[in-house]
Amino acid sequence: MVSDDTDHTVFVVQSLLAHPDSPERFARRLAWCLRLWLLALPAGVGFATLRSILRLWIGIRPTRSGVYSAGNGPAMRSAAIGAFLASSPELMDQYLGMSTRITHSDPRALTGAKAVAYLAGWTVRDTLSDRPGIEEFLAVLGSTGAEQDKEWSDVLALMRSAHRRQLSVQQFAVALGLSKGVTGYVYHTVPVAAYAWYRHFGDFEGTVSAVLHCGGDTDTTGAIAGALAGVVVGEQGIPAGWIRGILDWPRGPKLFRAIGERLAEHSLRRGTEGPVRYFWPGLVPRNMVFLAVVLIHGFRRLAPPY
Repeated sequence: MVSDDTDHTVFVVQSLLAHPDSPERFARRLAWCLRLWLLALPAGVGFATLRSILRLWIGIRPTRSGVYSAGNGPAMRSAAIGAFLASSPELMDQYLGMSTRITHSDPRALTGAKAVAYLAGWTVRDTLSDRPGIEEFLAVLGSTGAEQDKEWSDVLALMRSAHRRQLSVQQFAVALGLSKGVTGYVYHTVPVAAYAWYRHFGDFEGTVSAVLHCGGDTDTTGAIAGALAGVVVGEQGIPAGWIRGILDWPRGPKLFRAIGERLAEHSLRRGTEGPVRYFWPGLVPRNMVFLAVVLIHGFRRLAPPY
């Protein structure tokens, strides 16, 4: 079953399809997607996202609904924006700003969202097929407008050192102080996912497996790393068994292919159709099943042998 990270990506892509030329209208539609998503009782809603959606429901505008948090919510849904608007960097920044401010107002959340989107956009724009040089990679991550942010600069310096020392993704995570797993802090999540993308460039399974083995917030690190790796390799580079293993409904591989293909058509200026229709009322019973699965796993981990 897919997690909330995939849900948010679907919301972003559908909103891009509805309003590919208006960041303001995109934000309004995305805000309604989030409002209605909460009514469907999803499991695993981040606290910052929950508070921001409640603020939306009481009438606060999407440009002011975000709470001061450096969580990874905006980063987990930004790769599609970067890929779609790869040739329009200024417009990309407008969409990223709108997408981020709906839930998070901390500048670090925007830096993380930009980092993911810029990598995706760079991949599309330059049709990257081979791993780029480390300085090119770090220059893209450093172009997010966070030049005065010492913490972000230190993260990039640590990434350069990790590459020079040929550290694995897990070793890099430990160097970041994440020996017990990657947290939901955007300056932990994004660097680990980005380093995995770079170190295992062109290897979808290797990229995603590397971040999952770090533990912690694996659904989000997997979602970000998988999005970045997917931009490079396409569906043909994803293990077929992994795709067959997705048994979710009404959001599953069939829907994902449909919205991906439609977004690609729009990016090439060949498409005029809006969002893809699907049986969204089915999300309520689906979420009940998902919640049950989460609780069963949680209680199982409390029982021997732990």
